[in-house]
Amino acid sequence: MLSPVTDEVLITRAVAGSNGAWNKLIKRYEKRVYNYALRMVSHPDDAFDLMQEVFVGVHRNLGSFRGDAPFPAWLFRIASFRCTDYLRRRRFHDEFDEERGFLNAEAGPEEQAFTTHANQKISTALGTLPDEQRQVVELKFFQHFTFEDIAGQLGISPNTAKTRLYSALRKLKQHEELRDAL
Repeated sequence: MLSPVTDEVLITRAVAGSNGAWNKLIKRYEKRVYNYALRMVSHPDDAFDLMQEVFVGVHRNLGSFRGDAPFPAWLFRIASFRCTDYLRRRRFHDEFDEERGFLNAEAGPEEQAFTTHANQKISTALGTLPDEQRQVVELKFFQHFTFEDIAGQLGISPNTAKTRLYSALRKLKQHEELRDAL
């Protein structure tokens, strides 16, 4: 039985110019990156745009990937920077429309799954957190990274990552809508 092709092999092939290897890398991670962006920015169209930006950035810089950390950690560090930059721009321009946070009836199956009652409540609760805390919650619980990985991605210490997570959890416990959804 053939073993699955590793990220490292796909990266090497993609850097050498293999479109097939690059497409496999995208397919392997696109849902995770999209869901990460969706939970960070709470709007499906913006999350899709961010996912594309992330992969454009990854493609542009793939040759500089050194392999010091696993590829997903590097990928999500880029995703984290893109989402943070987006949130700063959005806050600066004050373009956020609270009604845009949820989809209309023309949404696709993945987007409709996001709009379930519980997910709306969770998304709303996460939206009340400061960006720094929301990133740590996302990376820990939805992407399953260790505190060391999170620290490396965000450029903070593991203890700071833990502090942000526990502060976020205290705030989320107080969020009545979240308790009702779970």
